[in-house]
Amino acid sequence: MDNASGQSPVNIRYLTVTAMLSAVAFILMFLDFSVPFMPAFIEMDISELPALIGAFSFGPVCGVIVCLVKNLMHLLITTTGGVGEISNFILGAVFVFPAGWIYKRKKTRKRAFFGSLAGAVFMALVSVISNYFIVYPFYTMIMPMEEIVGMYQAIVPGVNGLLECLIVFNMPFTFFKGMLSVGIAFFIYKHISPVLKGRS
Repeated sequence: MDNASGQSPVNIRYLTVTAMLSAVAFILMFLDFSVPFMPAFIEMDISELPALIGAFSFGPVCGVIVCLVKNLMHLLITTTGGVGEISNFILGAVFVFPAGWIYKRKKTRKRAFFGSLAGAVFMALVSVISNYFIVYPFYTMIMPMEEIVGMYQAIVPGVNGLLECLIVFNMPFTFFKGMLSVGIAFFIYKHISPVLKGRS
């Protein structure tokens, strides 16, 4: 039932929660940290976590909107000319949309996990394409490709060329990053879902 102003309470909650999750995702983008098995210029963060929670709570579109809004906000302070934000949005969207879509069709923990796993796999695969064609061409304007590849080779000397580096390093790293958000989401979702949906 609509309220006196003609606005649906469900829509108001949807917009409010989406905005809140976007703000949290934006903040989490700054809480990144280096990992020992990746070059120093690549850092881990869990900013997809709020988008995943949004996809579980209100459907896949909500998750994609959170990914979009957090990156639009990050554009205000970007140092990558928007390249990093475009890639981050693409990867976040292909992660949370399958997770939310599969879970929405049948809301069980098994479906949530299967959807999240599928999303993490898609994100890992797309990360190779995104990095190869979008992100690293931008990096080469700052750092020579030989130096970039050399940073990977300092960890595993046997890798050759950017594509092999992305497959050996970035693809499993991105999958792990996605599954880290999945693990946290499974731990907290049951506790925060009633709050997000306005249930007692």
